[in-house]
Amino acid sequence: MASIAEQVTGERMARMVLSMIAEPDDQATGHVLAQVGGVETLALMENNEPVPEMARAEAMVWREHLAPHLDQGLAARAVEAEGRGIGTLIPADREWPTGLNDLGVRAPYVLWTRGATSLLTSPLRERVTVTGARAATDYGMEVASDLAGNLADDERVIVAGGAFGIEGAAHRGALARGGHTVAVLAGGVDRAYPSAHRELLERIGDVGLLVSELPPGAAPSRQRFVARGRLLAALSGVTVIPEAGLRSGAMRTAAHAHALRRGVGAVPGPVTSVTSEGPHDLIKRGIASMVTTTSDVTVLLDSGPAARRNLGRPEPGAEFPYRRPSPPQEPGRAL
Repeated sequence: MASIAEQVTGERMARMVLSMIAEPDDQATGHVLAQVGGVETLALMENNEPVPEMARAEAMVWREHLAPHLDQGLAARAVEAEGRGIGTLIPADREWPTGLNDLGVRAPYVLWTRGATSLLTSPLRERVTVTGARAATDYGMEVASDLAGNLADDERVIVAGGAFGIEGAAHRGALARGGHTVAVLAGGVDRAYPSAHRELLERIGDVGLLVSELPPGAAPSRQRFVARGRLLAALSGVTVIPEAGLRSGAMRTAAHAHALRRGVGAVPGPVTSVTSEGPHDLIKRGIASMVTTTSDVTVLLDSGPAARRNLGRPEPGAEFPYRRPSPPQEPGRAL
């Protein structure tokens, strides 16, 4: 019987199949892929030939890790997916977002898409990621929605993850202004998650873009949500956190953006709110600049990495509501 590598026809199908075998952000697989391409990566999974720049013991561990996921029907699944109208992007495509190349061996093997891939062809400074707490407050939801709407008015593309809370508010804020938005999913683009956001995600697929590094039918998992954070950071010139707890996945996304030398913005909130602890921590540690107006985000987008460290007050521009934090409820409580 023909090997999986012999069944695929070209680099695109090889990368599609690869996304069905290896989990996202598998750096060993990413290293091999960067060295030899998709078809040869599949071949090396199935044989015992030396793997470029990988010790024999490491290659053995890599193959053993992936062996349970090798299936002779994978090539047929890839062909079926293409027949369902689900698109794909690989680095050779014009629409491939070049910002993902900054991830090096952690770049996705392929992007599965549904919608307007042209939204990924714009420069980084034309896309803004908005992410944060799922259990967001009314304050955080309003800030996220208004910020996304104002940025959409400025023809910026809003990137988020389609989740409850901050991300859903950002998508809706952009759509309400007739703007463009991209949802980066932790499962297949044909699988609405969360299911309560099915209508929202369907609308984004119709007028915006759904994108995932996972194949159709794939279910979200904790590991996949964690891995997705690096894509949210790499796809945009700036990542903004309106609300997030200290252990929120949004904090990892902010860390990825900072490591990639992208701009990071954080919205201050009530000191009594746990969902403001994340933004406050990012500001205190110098990872994020304080964002209280849409103009603050524009400055981040238009500034180089060095200028992001000390931002002056921007000229008045489009602003989203910022309410002064309410005083503590307990008299005499220290702040």
